[in-house]
Amino acid sequence: MNEIEAVGAEASSGVLDEPPVKGPARPWLYSLLIAPSAVVANGVVQGGVIGYLARQQGISSFRTSQIISLLALPTMIYFLWSPITDFLVRRRTWLLVGGISGGLLMAAGLVSGRLDSRGSMLLMFAGACCSQLVVASCGGMMGAIGDERAKRVSGSFYQGGSLAFGALSVFVLVSMTSKVSPGLLALIAGVLIAFPALFALAAPEQEVITDADFGRTMRRVWQEFKSTFLRWKAIPYTLCLGLPIGSGAAIGLLSGVAQDYGVSGQSVAWMNGIGGALLTAGGSLSASLIPARVRASVAYCLMGVVNAAAIAVLGFGPMRPATYFLGIALYLFTVGACYALFTAVVLEFMGASRKTGSGRYSIINSLGNVPVVYMVAIDGWGGSHWGPRGVSATEAIGGAVAGALMLVYFLTFGRSIGAALPVGEAAAT
Repeated sequence: MNEIEAVGAEASSGVLDEPPVKGPARPWLYSLLIAPSAVVANGVVQGGVIGYLARQQGISSFRTSQIISLLALPTMIYFLWSPITDFLVRRRTWLLVGGISGGLLMAAGLVSGRLDSRGSMLLMFAGACCSQLVVASCGGMMGAIGDERAKRVSGSFYQGGSLAFGALSVFVLVSMTSKVSPGLLALIAGVLIAFPALFALAAPEQEVITDADFGRTMRRVWQEFKSTFLRWKAIPYTLCLGLPIGSGAAIGLLSGVAQDYGVSGQSVAWMNGIGGALLTAGGSLSASLIPARVRASVAYCLMGVVNAAAIAVLGFGPMRPATYFLGIALYLFTVGACYALFTAVVLEFMGASRKTGSGRYSIINSLGNVPVVYMVAIDGWGGSHWGPRGVSATEAIGGAVAGALMLVYFLTFGRSIGAALPVGEAAAT
């Protein structure tokens, strides 16, 4: 088998069977299924809606940053409660529950008073936690797709929809702020979150894997976690997802250096708003054009190097408006492609969903937030030491080195260490 061929269920021991998904995979549907979480995380919380509303209420910048940090926390710790989506009812039912309850709670938090009040923050935090059940459910359902090509395309639509719905919600809610009452604005936000969850009714039906023997169920859970995480090949996958490969960490910092390239504030607002969202969403969808025979891990690392080259235009090119527009357009497009391929790597790492797909997907997917957090700090450090170019140059160097190293590994040594055997079993064979 060629070194760059996809391995599909390579990330699983294959000892546990899973009922086949009923009906067509419908990869395009995941762009809609992820919408409730996208509106909350990429729109209301981190997309700028909370920040805009807080400014209207006279809340200080420091207090606003605390509110946003609190509401962003569930995206990093949701693996603590997401395993519940593997039990009791079907994953698409959990998606429906998470989306609707998240919309109701977020709307209640927005309308309950000042955003910095304890009651409002608790309601919005609970809504953000519920919305993460959507992410876990989507991950479990994508992992159950048997066809590798359909799984790859599903990941592209999943990321594209997440970016597009996040940007759309920011545009709708911010533009409506001065035109409607706070109560109606909260209702609109709730509908934007809850309504897309109804598309779960069209999701492929998956049987609930049940066993009356609790001990047997727990042994099955342990076996699946062991076959995914306690094996030699889990180490390079973990490194790959934890390194700054196409992290997109510089997105929030590039607007701060636009003036140094002679770019106006209106142009920056467009590039950071709808224009930027269209570029990243387009990049995510373009990743579906990569043949499924190319391993997701190889494609991801290669795209990470391309992404580093894109932002290097800003880091090492002339400081002119044309340089800024070209560099950020290429950067945002390739970031979108990296995000889609990141999801493909997560699914490759996880293997088949089986009983614990949502829980394992949540744990692996959470690794993606790690490089974003530390690279924001590192890019900022680069900017403080080397000026406006430092932000882009630091991002470019970090991404190029990390992507190249992991690309060499997956092309050269990716199949040579213990295959899919758990840690400790490779030597016994």
